[in-house]
Amino acid sequence: MRPWERTAGADSRPGAPRSNFGGAPAGVVRRAGVSDRRGDRPRGRTRCSIGVLPGDGIGPEVTEEGLKVLEAVAAVEGFEYKLVDYPYSGEYYLKTKELVPESVIDEWRTLDAVLLGAIGHPDVEPGLVERSVILGLRFGLDLYVNLRPIKLYAEHLCPLKDKGPGDIDFIVVRENTEGLYSQIGGHFKKGTPDEVALVEGVYTWKGCERACRYAFELAQKRARERGKGHTARVTLVDKANAVRPHDIWTRAYAEVARDFPEVERDHAYVDACCMWMIKNPEWFDVAVTTNMFGDIITDLGAMLQGGMGIAASGNIHPGKRWAISCGAGPFPRRTPGAGSRPPTWATWWCSGSNAHDVRSDGYLGRFRV
Repeated sequence: MRPWERTAGADSRPGAPRSNFGGAPAGVVRRAGVSDRRGDRPRGRTRCSIGVLPGDGIGPEVTEEGLKVLEAVAAVEGFEYKLVDYPYSGEYYLKTKELVPESVIDEWRTLDAVLLGAIGHPDVEPGLVERSVILGLRFGLDLYVNLRPIKLYAEHLCPLKDKGPGDIDFIVVRENTEGLYSQIGGHFKKGTPDEVALVEGVYTWKGCERACRYAFELAQKRARERGKGHTARVTLVDKANAVRPHDIWTRAYAEVARDFPEVERDHAYVDACCMWMIKNPEWFDVAVTTNMFGDIITDLGAMLQGGMGIAASGNIHPGKRWAISCGAGPFPRRTPGAGSRPPTWATWWCSGSNAHDVRSDGYLGRFRV
């Protein structure tokens, strides 16, 4: 039985909320799946609305592991939550030919958080459903930071010789709403010898500045938490020598850095960054980079910490909302129930096992990636 097929009160339709509010049914379901019930909220307790997109392949399995931890944490911390299941996935598309409608994105904007499993199906056009779900979340909710912690917990999981947990512990701040993933481009004379394919990378001052500022604030926070001996450093990763429009990143970084004189500045072209991540990963504290470069170097970083199953990924609009997803696309290709599931990322999102708050207000501040 799929997660969206489970009974929640008397309603098990896609989008129907499940609830732990005193064991009560979720109440009346709106057209998009939001409860209209408001009167039974206990005073002084935090209620969180969390969307759940289990997705394809192994996604539902690892998502369920995370939800088990969420239930345990809620019992200990005393907060309440409502889960709203959504069916959108490659498998769902094959059955219905439905992608995410704008009305559902509007509903996502009303939630506190979204938990995303894994999206992708071998029988669906590559990227079709992924763009609908993942870019729908990122662009629709303006989740401009993709936060990817790279932390080694067990030395035997690291493929690098003579590197331990003390050497691999940094965070990548990936700009999440611009760059080459802006979906501007297309094909001309497709399928002919004269075919032309065009793609445009979009970099705005606002996008670059706010990503850099978040990275410096994060480095500052890590330094406070870790105390003496920890050097706060932000490394800008770009390719401004060959891709001259990346100069906007150089200038935005420099302007933001002036507000953080206690944070050390650093820079690496993306090819050099990959080299140093293998040779000297201990040099990194916080790295900030473009959308595509962040996508690439964080998968490399995931392998340094033990594999994609340990790679948590937070898509956030700081102080507003967030979506937690698995670290990468290979998950759907795993066979459900085959003993290959890596649920670590799914439990981290709600267990508070790492060092950075996704949100700082109320009990949602307890959720960390």
